[in-house]
Amino acid sequence: MEYIIIIISAVLVNNIVLTQFLGICPFLGVSKKIDTAVGMTGAVAFVMVLATIVTFLIQHYLLNPLNLAYLQTITFILIIASLVQLVEIILKKVSPALYQALGVFLPLITTNCAILGVAILVIQKDFNLMEGVVYAIANAIGFGLALIIFAGLREHLDMQNVPTGLKGVPIALITAGILAMAFMGFSGIV
Repeated sequence: MEYIIIIISAVLVNNIVLTQFLGICPFLGVSKKIDTAVGMTGAVAFVMVLATIVTFLIQHYLLNPLNLAYLQTITFILIIASLVQLVEIILKKVSPALYQALGVFLPLITTNCAILGVAILVIQKDFNLMEGVVYAIANAIGFGLALIIFAGLREHLDMQNVPTGLKGVPIALITAGILAMAFMGFSGIV
């Protein structure tokens, strides 16, 4: 039951993008097409889960025993940067089209505060490793859900007659705000 609460809370109630405002850069930058959003979701999910596992182990078996917890942020950033390089190399070999589509936003996963935020929140919430992995997967699903819904809305908006002053980023931000308010409707579930 505890895992179900973690999943529902992370995906719907406390969505990492729409309620905690972490990961906004890729949310706004890669949400113009659904295909790109799905690819970014996969890359973020892979890095988020792997980073959570590695950072958890580093925190509990290296930083805490050596009283180096104050190095948590810099250590986590270095781990995430290394994992993103791994994903970049794999994507370049496996799916060059997706690698090209993600463009500059792939290296931005390195500084995606959603990934760093989840890694730090797992430690702050005092989750065990399994709970941390479930939390990371649920946040990746929540990130992907928000990103794909938003990409679909933006694709639909491109076909609409939007006033000139609202075209592009302004209408995207208004849409993101409305989407965030829609997710606030889930706040009473957990």
